[in-house]
Amino acid sequence: MRNTLKFLLANVSDFDPAKDSVPADQLLEIDRYALARAAQFQADILAHYKVYEFHPVVSKLQVYCSEDLGAFYLDILKDRLYTTGANSLARRSAQTALWTITQAMLRWMAPFLSFTAEEAWAVLGTEGKTPAATKLSIFMDGYVPMNSPDEKLLAKWTGNLMRLRSKVLHAIEEKRQAGEVGASLQAEITLTCNQEDANWLNTFDGADGALKFIFITSKVTVKVDERLNGYNSTETLEHIFVDVQTSQNTKCDRCWHYREDVGADTSHPTICGRCTSNLYGAGETRTFA
Repeated sequence: MRNTLKFLLANVSDFDPAKDSVPADQLLEIDRYALARAAQFQADILAHYKVYEFHPVVSKLQVYCSEDLGAFYLDILKDRLYTTGANSLARRSAQTALWTITQAMLRWMAPFLSFTAEEAWAVLGTEGKTPAATKLSIFMDGYVPMNSPDEKLLAKWTGNLMRLRSKVLHAIEEKRQAGEVGASLQAEITLTCNQEDANWLNTFDGADGALKFIFITSKVTVKVDERLNGYNSTETLEHIFVDVQTSQNTKCDRCWHYREDVGADTSHPTICGRCTSNLYGAGETRTFA
């Protein structure tokens, strides 16, 4: 929990919600999912607090930090936080979600990690960035108001997607243990599936190719094999086949992705096209992740 909190605090350190917040309808889809999941989680633990059940909250918050955040949302988010423009919509969208989650998490943990929550509150809550700045203690405030969870969004980003992500990461790990790839960004993934599954995968991809960010690889290709049509992959995903190749492209010194356009701009020979755009141009467009 403390490690998660350190990550959250570090990544909202330059965020002023009064100036930098992104409206809800402009947030990237994964950020809206993360807020929906936080709202769902808050409703769950407040039901425990109402009847003074502390142990389930401790257990569930540990799982939330390690799995929902650390192993999924924050893991995917790192590329956007570290490589997009400092004031870009992509980065500010992520920070908007992280700010709300951090504020909420401090209140969730305060009853049993009181000193940690109070110390973090001194950093987060008293810098003039929020009305809570007038409150000397987190225990003088209430829980963060949250909208009802978006059930459709929660269903889309959990279940099959998380199972497929685990399958892809496992396939990459096998290649890593065999010495064929180093970091996962050195891998390029081909997903072979039927048309129905391809249509589903494309709902996460868009023009920005978001699947590579979700799976933390340099490239993802979705390939339709008509021989698989009619097979249902809803539960087992056994008819979505994962092939991992080692990228033959050059590694970008800045984002660490392996891309064909590294050095395309001779003024910046060691970085890729999207990093050049993020640093010196209009910046990349991100829609899903």
